[in-house]
Amino acid sequence: MPALTVLPTCSVLLLAGGRGQRMGGADKGLLDWQGRPLIAWLHELVRPLTDDLIISCNRNAGHYAPYADHLVADDEADFQGPLAGIKVGLRAARHTHLLILPCDAPQLDTPLLLALLSQAGERAVVVRQGEFIEPLFCVIPRTLCTDLERAWHAGERSPQRWLRSLNPLTVECPAGDQRLANFNTPALLSARE
Repeated sequence: MPALTVLPTCSVLLLAGGRGQRMGGADKGLLDWQGRPLIAWLHELVRPLTDDLIISCNRNAGHYAPYADHLVADDEADFQGPLAGIKVGLRAARHTHLLILPCDAPQLDTPLLLALLSQAGERAVVVRQGEFIEPLFCVIPRTLCTDLERAWHAGERSPQRWLRSLNPLTVECPAGDQRLANFNTPALLSARE
C-alpha cells in the first residue's frame, strides 16, 4: 500500500446533492445504515486523506455541516445531476486534485482510494469495471475545471460522457465489487443492514 506521504495532497468531494428520487425524495446521505447516516461512513473513510473535505448538498446543509470543512450547492436550483456538483466542487477545491465519491457507498475502503490517488497527475483517474467506467469514483485534477465549464455550457450533463472524453486513467475493480455498491433504493439499503 502506498504511503500517504507520497500521494498528492487532495481535496475530497462527497456528492450528496441529489433529489433522492429512488428513495422517495429522502436525502440519501442522511439515511441511516448500521446506526449512522451514510455520510458519516464516508466522512470517517476520507477524513485522514484531506484537510479540505467538501460536501455537495442542495438541502439539509445544517445536517451535513459537521461532516465537512465546507459545503457547496449547485449553481442552479433544479437538481441538474452529479456533474453540477462536480463542477462546483472543482471550483471550490483548494488542492491540485479532487477525489470525488458518492455519499451512498459506505463500503468503500482505503486501498481503493489510495489506488486512485496513486495515479493522480495531469489526467483524470476513474474506477473501471470491465468495459464500464464508474464516473462518481474518480480523481480529477483542478486543471480540468475549465474543460468541464466549457462542456457544461455546451450542454453536457453526463459525468460518464465527460470523463470518457478525457481519456482517463483507470483503476480496475472486478464486476460486482461490493466496495462500489450504491445504497440508492430502500430495498438495497435495508438488504445491506
